[in-house]
Amino acid sequence: MDKAFEVRPDGTRCIKNQSWLPLFGNLKDLVMHESYKLKYSIHLGSDKMYQDLKKLYWWPNMKAIIAEYVGKCLTCFRVKAECQKPSGLLIQPEIPTWKWERIMMDFVIKLPRTSNRHDTIWVIVDRLTKSAHFIPTREIDSMETLTRLYIKEIVSRHRVPISIISDHDSHFTSRFWQSMQSALGTRLDMSTTYHPETDGKSERTIQTLKDML
Repeated sequence: MDKAFEVRPDGTRCIKNQSWLPLFGNLKDLVMHESYKLKYSIHLGSDKMYQDLKKLYWWPNMKAIIAEYVGKCLTCFRVKAECQKPSGLLIQPEIPTWKWERIMMDFVIKLPRTSNRHDTIWVIVDRLTKSAHFIPTREIDSMETLTRLYIKEIVSRHRVPISIISDHDSHFTSRFWQSMQSALGTRLDMSTTYHPETDGKSERTIQTLKDML
């Protein structure tokens, strides 16, 4: 195995441009911890984390060790989430019977600004099929501007939905938005931070996009 190693000028050992990390000590644990905190690794599992890390590092039994580490962290995360839930019964949303009659929406903000000055993506998910529209917007866009986009991209293509699940973003709690939805006959349901399982699959669509950006 030693023949496969190369020694860099700084004294570190590498294999095919991957830094070699010894099994003893806590160096590999530190690398996994820092990588796991990154937004693009935290929800995509051990395979994604392994693919990211193997570009830079190598240690014996690397893939299995990463899988074990991520499994332990996910267990801790679930226990912590259970402890943070408020008391009371979880209200499940109604099950859609037709596509685009019940939708869910959220904003992915603080993105690098494009040439068109877009820095936000408005994610709107059909709760039945899990298909989604990803609408580029600006964080400073007014509710009137967003409403025009909503009519153009959603209502004109899929008709007026029966209900919308969203968080308590100021856009969704504005009087303009609520009055318009009331006039259209759409019910607004506010999700709760403590109950992400309110509509798990739709929220995972939104969360996956956030993790990838």
